Amino acid sequence: MANIKSVPFTKERITEIIEKYPTPFHIYDEEAMMHYAQYFINSFDWNEGFKQYYAIKACPNPYIMKLLREQGMGIDCSSMAELVLAEKIGMRGEEIMFTSNNTPDEEFKKAVELGAIINLDDIKHIATLERAAGLPEMVCFRYNPGALKGGNIIIGNPEDSKYGFTREQLIEGYTILKEKGVKRFGLHTMVASNELDNDYFVETAEIIFDVVAEVKEKLDIDIEFANMGGGIGIPYKSEHKPVDLEKVSAGIKAKYEEMILNKDLKPMKIFFESGRAITGPYGYLVTKVRHIKETYKKYIGVDATMANLMRPALYGAYHHITVMGKEDQPHNQLYDVAGSLCENNDKFAINRLMPSDVEPGDIIVIHDTGAHGHAMGFQYNGKLRSAELLLRPDGSVKEIRRAETLDDFYATIDFDGVEDFD
Repeated sequence: MANIKSVPFTKERITEIIEKYPTPFHIYDEEAMMHYAQYFINSFDWNEGFKQYYAIKACPNPYIMKLLREQGMGIDCSSMAELVLAEKIGMRGEEIMFTSNNTPDEEFKKAVELGAIINLDDIKHIATLERAAGLPEMVCFRYNPGALKGGNIIIGNPEDSKYGFTREQLIEGYTILKEKGVKRFGLHTMVASNELDNDYFVETAEIIFDVVAEVKEKLDIDIEFANMGGGIGIPYKSEHKPVDLEKVSAGIKAKYEEMILNKDLKPMKIFFESGRAITGPYGYLVTKVRHIKETYKKYIGVDATMANLMRPALYGAYHHITVMGKEDQPHNQLYDVAGSLCENNDKFAINRLMPSDVEPGDIIVIHDTGAHGHAMGFQYNGKLRSAELLLRPDGSVKEIRRAETLDDFYATIDFDGVEDFD
C-alpha cells in the first residue's frame, strides 16, 4: 500500500532545509494552520462574542500564538509558564483563559494580575483564590458531568477524572460567588480528547445548556459564556474523517436556540479551547534513518526519539510516516521505527508496513506532530530538545525555537561546586 498522506514540501526542499537545520526538528505549515484557524472561527460566526482560546499546551511557541492571535484567537493557559508566555506577547484581560487544577497561589495571583478569565477546577478553590489574590469580577467553573458523559482512552471517563465540579457543587459554588459579590459568571466543561464524532460536541453543548437553565432557575444567575472545552480530534489515520465544524456549529446553534433563546434565557457567548485541531495536523517531525537492524524483526533506527514525540510510547498513538522520495513504492515490509533511547518503548511505529528498500540517510517525516509533540519533550538519556521551524506561505523557513545544546542541558548544574565537593 502506498503512502497516502501528503507533506507540504518536496524531497528537494526538505533536503535544503536539513542542510541548514540538522535533523531531528519539528516544522509547522503556517498557511494550512492559519486557513484552519479561520475556518474554525467562521464556522461559529452566528454567535455574537464567539471566541476560540488556543490551548497553548499543545504547542507552546510564542510565534505560533502571535499568528493565531492575529486570526482572532485567545490563549488557554494552565500554568505559570503559559501565563508568562501570554504576557510576553502582550496578551491581557479576557483574551486569556486560565484553566488549571491543583493550582498554587502564585498562579492565581498572576492570572488576576493579567486580568485573565479564571476557570476554577475545585469548589474549595473559591476560598483559595479569594485568599491568594481576591475574587475578580468574573469567575468560571469547570463542570464534570460524571455519568452523563462518556470519555475516551486519552482523557478517561469523567467519573474517574480528577477535573471539575459535580453538578451539586456548581449550584453551591455559584451561590457562594453571588453572596461574595461576583457579578459575572462562566461555565466550562471538557470531557474528551481527540474526539472525531461530530455529535459528541453537540451532546456536550446540550448538557451545558441544561446546567445554564438550572442555574438561572435556582439562583437567578445569568451565565455569560459557555466554554465547550477542546477535545476536537484530528485524522491521524488516512481513513479517519476530520470533525466537520460547520455541522458541529449547526447542531450547537439548534440546541442554543431551543434551550437558551426559546426559554427566554439571556444570550451568551460560546467559547472553545481547542489546541490539537488548530496545530496538530500542520506539524511534522523530520528525522533521518541512521541504521537498519535485523534480529527477530526489522528495525528502522532514526535520529529522533520519543523525547521528540512521546505520544506513540505514552498512548500507543498512531502517527503516519512518509519516507521522502519513496511515497509511491510498495509498502510491503514490516518494520519497527525506533529511536536511540535506553527504553524499549522508544518507537514511533510497531509492525508498520514500509518500503522494503529503506536505507540509512533516507529522510523520514512523521505526520501530525504539531500538537503534543515538541511540547511533551524531555531530556532522559541526555537527549536534547530539537529546533522548531515555521514554513512560511512564501516557502521560506523561520527558526522559531533553536535546538538545545549541551550547555543548555547542563546550565542548572554548578560544575565548579562538583569539583570542590567531597
